Amino acid sequence: MTIRSLLSVSAPLLALGPLDGCDPVVNIAGANFPAWLLCALLGGLLAAAFKPIFATLGVEPYMGPAVLIYPCLAILLACIIYLALFNRV
Repeated sequence: MTIRSLLSVSAPLLALGPLDGCDPVVNIAGANFPAWLLCALLGGLLAAAFKPIFATLGVEPYMGPAVLIYPCLAILLACIIYLALFNRV
């Protein structure tokens, strides 16, 4: 591998280094957690809470494969929570 090809591969990765400190941090009981971790956990819990609601309403058989629907719902809810709580714009 030549130096030029090595730099072309590693330069974009090295450019992301200064962005490490840009993630908001949540302090829970003295321990620091990244905000995305908290949002992912809440998104997964909320998606699990929607399953009985969809089953009660009788909508679940028409939604499609659950193995795709619920992870996508969890990601959607996690992104909404992140934007609602940690939006810096």
